Amino acid sequence: MADNHRRFVWHELMTTDIVGASAFYTKVIGWRARDTSTSNLPYTVLTSGDVEIGGLIGLPEEATKNGAMPRWMGYVGVKDVAEATDQIRRLGGTIYVPPTETNIGRISVVADLEMATLGLIDETQSRQNDSCGLSQPGHVGWCELLVADPDKAFAFYDKLFGWRRANAEAGAMDSYQLLSAGNQTIGGIFAKREREPASFWLYYFNVDDIDAATHRVKEAGGRIFEGPVEVPGDTWVARCVDPQGATFAIQGKRGGAGYAQAPAAEIRWSAAWGDISSQGKITAKPGKGRRPS
Repeated sequence: MADNHRRFVWHELMTTDIVGASAFYTKVIGWRARDTSTSNLPYTVLTSGDVEIGGLIGLPEEATKNGAMPRWMGYVGVKDVAEATDQIRRLGGTIYVPPTETNIGRISVVADLEMATLGLIDETQSRQNDSCGLSQPGHVGWCELLVADPDKAFAFYDKLFGWRRANAEAGAMDSYQLLSAGNQTIGGIFAKREREPASFWLYYFNVDDIDAATHRVKEAGGRIFEGPVEVPGDTWVARCVDPQGATFAIQGKRGGAGYAQAPAAEIRWSAAWGDISSQGKITAKPGKGRRPS
């Protein structure tokens, strides 16, 4: 049985077009989409083989009125959602949605000290089984947090989830620090650049061939705003925007066809829950990847 405790176990896209987003990601990533809607809630589950990876849900009308835009959000599995939510409050974080029973289980939507949003979910109800590992095509292989103060971010998540620096033995704080949950490296935290005015989590979806996948992104109506760029491990990454405006990333090996880097592009995001909202934009240019080995 997979150990999903205090790891990202579910990823959910809030979008203005569930049908369109479903068609896009099934083509680009190779996921299958299954309609699990009820009379009260339209919902689509995305699967990689037999493994449920995440879901698509409509962006609430009140959120769009507040300027919210489509976005991906990861859920971390915890033993007690209410307890973890209270701890976030004590640590100085923000609670957007208090512990609530939903179609995917008991959840809470929160934000860290720099207002980067994430979800909490009861690990006993979470659907994902990560036994295939982070390198499996179609799975979420990397999670990246861009923040102004990585040291404070690490302290916050260490106290909250017990996450640690995977490369702490390297000594002084580098611009990119690997992040581990238990004995598994799950992503990284680094100081955001000036063109990234707000802190946020970015999720990387595994693909077999980065060149073919970037072609599919554009062919399906999305955009590449950075990359592909090479990172250690003979891996290439590209940061993208889907047709509805949600930011995501892909990673994989490179095929032999070659690829011309995308020109500079601007993406925008916004999120709103209740009376709280955030907005921003990124103007990205091609460059070298910054993920260390």
